[in-house]
Amino acid sequence: MKNENTKNKNMKNLVNAALCLALCMVLPFLTGQIPQIGSALSPMHIPVLLCGFICGWPYGLAVGFLAPLLRFMLFGMPPIFPTGIAMAFELASYGVATGLLYKKLPKTIPNIYISLIVSMLAGRVVWGIVMSIIAGVSQVQFSLQLFLAGAFLNAVPGIICHLILIPVIVVSLQKAHYIGYEYYSAVNTDTLN
Repeated sequence: MKNENTKNKNMKNLVNAALCLALCMVLPFLTGQIPQIGSALSPMHIPVLLCGFICGWPYGLAVGFLAPLLRFMLFGMPPIFPTGIAMAFELASYGVATGLLYKKLPKTIPNIYISLIVSMLAGRVVWGIVMSIIAGVSQVQFSLQLFLAGAFLNAVPGIICHLILIPVIVVSLQKAHYIGYEYYSAVNTDTLN
């Protein structure tokens, strides 16, 4: 029985991860007509962050790393060097961090925000490190000012969008017992005993 439950959970995670990867391909088309808005809202970040919450860190890592590379192969955007490469590491960090933090922390609304904010910060730091490495080995210009502008100042609309949208989706999925229900089942069982 336990083996069957694990198999079902793995299949559910695989399907959800595939859906998140598909959303990474499609969502940029909604904002792609105006590139400034598209890059400011960071639509590919949303499915990757959700994948970490829904499926866990291994799936979040895979979807995050593959999304920009696959999107470049299919649609030519984002440009693979340096943007796509740096973005692959950034999004992979988002998926890993949300997955790990959501698993370890109690499934409360404040902890969802903590997981999200820490993940967004970690991903941006990883992006900055990768961009610095790329700048060190190529002719790409990168500085602290460019890091702050790219990671925070220009990303404010996307950060606000993510802080509003993602917790609402995660809480809705929790209430529907789609994710986090193992925690609630254990709490309810402990309360009854």
